[in-house]
Amino acid sequence: MRPPLIAGNWKMNGTAAEAEALARAIRQGIEERPPVGVEALVCPPYLVLERVRAILDGSPVRLGAQDVHWEAKGAYTGEISPAMLQQAGCTHVIVGHSERRHIMGESNEQVNRKLKAALAAGLTPIVCVGELLEERTAGDTRKVVERQAQKAFDGVPPADVPRAVLAYEPVWAIGTGRTATPAQAQETHRFLRNTMGRIAGLEAAERIRILYGGSVKPENIRDLMEQPDVDGALVGGASLDAASFVKIVRYKE
Repeated sequence: MRPPLIAGNWKMNGTAAEAEALARAIRQGIEERPPVGVEALVCPPYLVLERVRAILDGSPVRLGAQDVHWEAKGAYTGEISPAMLQQAGCTHVIVGHSERRHIMGESNEQVNRKLKAALAAGLTPIVCVGELLEERTAGDTRKVVERQAQKAFDGVPPADVPRAVLAYEPVWAIGTGRTATPAQAQETHRFLRNTMGRIAGLEAAERIRILYGGSVKPENIRDLMEQPDVDGALVGGASLDAASFVKIVRYKE
């Protein structure tokens, strides 16, 4: 019902040559023993999207981008439109990553506009939500992720909600080596699914995939994926190592 999705976010890493080598190694590793029923996706920096697409064409690995603008064109220096991403071969795009929110100052309203633009263009948005350490310590995790989810999906027709993907990324676990326990991940994922039920109805809530992100690695992916409401992973640092990423994609083995 909800095919697992393992997405690698390469962030601002790698030269063109390094990106090509990484894509080639990931393709080779996954094609040696393609995982049954698991979707794989990589999200390189903008400048190497077409180079990576050329390597991944014909493989099971899909291509995504790390961000998108909500307008089709215009005077938006430095931004990339949905059509540009499609032309580069993207099928997915990350929206509202915590680094965009907390470093670049991206608002919930901007996330909402990006999500709608991605859906309108036929892209699959991976919509990130997650709390800061001080918010978790204060017991505000549910309040934070509920607000982010509600504002992100404001005005999205219920029928379109399952075309998106949610990603729960506790900010305190991103790049820190700290990972939410499987029980903590499941608790928040279940709450998010219930939240989506209130937003879009039970059918949409049961169909939308919710990924976990935050120091995911081969050593913890199996335990995370055993949770009933964890439908995949948004992988950061470990996606920059082909062997590690392939092991995560093959978590069932």
